[in-house]
Amino acid sequence: MRQFTAIVNPTAGGSTGVAALLRVARLLREAGAGLETEYSRSLTHAQDLARQAGARDRVVLAVGGDGIAGGIGGTLSGTGTVLGLVPAGRGNDFARALGLPTDPAALARILLDHAPRLVDTIEVESAHGRTVALGSVYAGVDALANRHANHARVLRGAASYYMGGLRAVATWRPADYRVTVDGEEHTHRGYTVVAANSAYYGSGRIIAPDARVDDGLLEVVMIRHAPRRLFFTLMNELTTGAHIHRPEVRTLRGREIRIEAERPVPYGTDGEVDAVLPVTARVLPASLPVLC
Repeated sequence: MRQFTAIVNPTAGGSTGVAALLRVARLLREAGAGLETEYSRSLTHAQDLARQAGARDRVVLAVGGDGIAGGIGGTLSGTGTVLGLVPAGRGNDFARALGLPTDPAALARILLDHAPRLVDTIEVESAHGRTVALGSVYAGVDALANRHANHARVLRGAASYYMGGLRAVATWRPADYRVTVDGEEHTHRGYTVVAANSAYYGSGRIIAPDARVDDGLLEVVMIRHAPRRLFFTLMNELTTGAHIHRPEVRTLRGREIRIEAERPVPYGTDGEVDAVLPVTARVLPASLPVLC
């Protein structure tokens, strides 16, 4: 029977992480699984706890949103430690890409019975250091929108991302990018460049419909400069992925993507925005076993 260590972000989703874990924990224990719970004081602390649990051959459960899932998943990438997710945050986009259910009983069955699936991760390298992410690297107005959403006090979930997007677009001016995909350079002027391992970001928005977490490639999505009214239309089309067919949107694929800009454009990874370009994203194929 599997032995789990759950690492909880107590503040994710308005402290819903603890409640989400309690619902699943009862089912895991009733099935005979071992479960211990650790409460993180910070993302760095959560990563330390994950490494310690992995060294004891335990399955690590990341309880919270994309921030803690990406932070823990990134630190476990390449170690062989199995990751499980208990989604309880604002976006839960990587859990969505894995098809994880929200029903506690269905999630518990996956954690107990399913074989781990090897998925890709993203090595992210910049002047700020090296990290490993799960979902995507995005540079531009969406990173700015994400920053606004992270500081929202009233709105939650998709609503906070939408209002963050409105605020970001209202003040955005087009950036001139240089995007290098597997050594081939492309120029781009517009709103954003996204290197996606997962189809989803921004609380369920389908930024890269063709992205797959296990194909050894990153999907590159670039949205060119357009009138603001058209960009708002594109934002709405992200709910279905229909934006990908517009002429203002260009897609590429590659294993290594370098994103640069003529000014300090913010970039984010897995819901965390604390750095500016340039940045290099490299796919790490089949580097993380996940229960899904």
